[in-house]
Amino acid sequence: MPRSNNDQLPATYVASGNWPHARLVEDAPVSAYYGQAFARNLAQAMATSDIGLRALGERAGVSHATISRLLRGMVLPDLGTLARLEAALGTGLWPGLTAWTERDNT
Repeated sequence: MPRSNNDQLPATYVASGNWPHARLVEDAPVSAYYGQAFARNLAQAMATSDIGLRALGERAGVSHATISRLLRGMVLPDLGTLARLEAALGTGLWPGLTAWTERDNT
């Protein structure tokens, strides 16, 4: 998905630590925080469901490579991908405003 406002890939804003639990640089855009929270939510949902990349990809109709890139902060999901992943996992993944309002807690 194209990024808006010339934002870089979410993981490029890591100041310290490891994605997606890293501290982001002070001036990271909101998209980086959303991408980070989404990656954490996706990883947690996959762990809870005990499902791997390939199995989730098959169930959701999303390539396992795309899921890997989402988990690594190398891409943000488009709406269709988000919907397919949420339906396949049976849980909400998009963090909403909490990604921005809780940004100081990462």
